[in-house]
Amino acid sequence: MKNIAVCASHFITDAHRLQIERTAESVGFSVTYFDTQAALEEKIADFEVLFGYIPPELLPGARSLRWLCAASAGVDHLLDDAIWPHPDCLLSNSSGAYGPTISEHILMVLLMLLRRMPEYQQPLLRREWPFLTPIRSITGSHMVLLGTGDIGSNTARRLKALGAEVTGVCRSGRATEPAFDRVVPLSGLEGVLPRADALILSLPATAETAGILSRERLALLPETAYVVNVGRGSAIDQEALVEALQGGRLAGAALDVMTPEPLPADHPLWSCPNMIITPHVSGNMSLGLTCDLDIDMFCRDLAHYGAGEPLEHLVDRKRGY
Repeated sequence: MKNIAVCASHFITDAHRLQIERTAESVGFSVTYFDTQAALEEKIADFEVLFGYIPPELLPGARSLRWLCAASAGVDHLLDDAIWPHPDCLLSNSSGAYGPTISEHILMVLLMLLRRMPEYQQPLLRREWPFLTPIRSITGSHMVLLGTGDIGSNTARRLKALGAEVTGVCRSGRATEPAFDRVVPLSGLEGVLPRADALILSLPATAETAGILSRERLALLPETAYVVNVGRGSAIDQEALVEALQGGRLAGAALDVMTPEPLPADHPLWSCPNMIITPHVSGNMSLGLTCDLDIDMFCRDLAHYGAGEPLEHLVDRKRGY
């Protein structure tokens, strides 16, 4: 019997276990669950398939490993060839499970910024009764989405439904999501920034995306624009963002990802005007739907793996996604 180790017990329900076990049995696998990564470390050499949150430092000991399915969408911590016990090990991720929850987070912070909630916060804590006008709307706005994958596409659909014009920007300049009014390649990013009401980043951490929102590109945004980042903090020149916000050259920002994390208590981002900071919580496994989608995706790929078929969510470790 071939073995699967599951190390993701904090979100797996009894129904999820039954779904995994039925799929595993159908392709000749048995399943073992681990409550902690430390418990997995003692047995990791026995498993052909790993699913969940697997620390990279454990992988060299996974001598039987042939496939690791990460329960997360981001896999930048798993890309170093040196950590893998065999060069032909497969890596897949759970990109596709997080679109609904992260797109709703994006809508939340966008509406908070447009309706000036950060400005209301301190007066209301002092029990004052302010009235701030004017406010702005998603309707009629131009939203630029840097990243057109699962998160970008889910966000585009929601923004379009609320009356926004939506431009996507991605490496290929192509996307299948019909909610985008247009999609341009990265070479066209500078051309769409000057009329953006908001720039939303949902990019993985790769060599290509590091510093993609540079000081020069930030300067192309209008003073009325907002920046929202739910991908990786490495995508933004944070020093330039702080200067733009403190100098009134941007209307505000919402960051769920930063560099470093956790953000130090004395970091200048904390004191920037019209700033919304959340502690990398736009995704995770806090929404039941995300957990269900994550398990569905793993089980579909487990069926593919057992049948010798290509994985739906295979990651190219050289490209990082």
